[in-house]
Amino acid sequence: MSVKPGIEVASATDVGHQRENNEDSFLYWEPGREEDLRRKGRLAIVADGMGGHEGGQEASRLAVETVREIYEQAFRDDPQPALLSAFAAAHHRIQGFAELHPELLGMGTTCTALALCGRALYFAHVGDSRLYLVRGSRITKLTRDHSYVGRLVESGLVRSEDAERHPQRHILTAALGSGGEVVADGPDQSIAVEDGDTLILCTDGLWSVVSDEELVQAATANAPAEACSALVNLALQRGGPDNITVQVLRITPNS
Repeated sequence: MSVKPGIEVASATDVGHQRENNEDSFLYWEPGREEDLRRKGRLAIVADGMGGHEGGQEASRLAVETVREIYEQAFRDDPQPALLSAFAAAHHRIQGFAELHPELLGMGTTCTALALCGRALYFAHVGDSRLYLVRGSRITKLTRDHSYVGRLVESGLVRSEDAERHPQRHILTAALGSGGEVVADGPDQSIAVEDGDTLILCTDGLWSVVSDEELVQAATANAPAEACSALVNLALQRGGPDNITVQVLRITPNS
């Protein structure tokens, strides 16, 4: 994968030890022209499908492909509206696909996507895949889980440190392709990133078995490719109960 200066990127995915098929999808994209790169930035996406192995695979694939396609087409001057339009299009496209294939009714997917324009970070998010920002030894979860347990945490009924082990943590309250209208979460304004910052996109097959401290250690002690490998291997050592997908993006000085 050819990546223009200013960032280091790596990705990894694994089916895990307890699933027959990998229903996760991921994508990294940047425009070919420098002018478009300055305007539209770089795009990274992860998605975790559901609805049986074929339905889940199709839903996550459609999500990442549609978000990339519509983001590029719908972009005007602001990345955030383009991301939200892309998520809305993906939601309807997945629903349309399920209507044409009744055996896949109920298919859906999480989706978390970031757009990085220079040193300005934007993102959109539905479901419980996550986006983290690692700066030095500090890690910040930028997304909130659209899940039953996520609601319990927000209401103060469950402690955040207990959420990852809660028996109902996988029950989603929002997913692309599922239910009526879905409105993606996103920041009210862009987030400034700095040289040396690391962004981690991952599905719950990773974050449910790897701690925040272990994410920081892998991100700060390794180049992105080695960090991805180390994190996937750690999740596998913990039993690999789900598909595992991670993307690591490190901000570097422009040459």
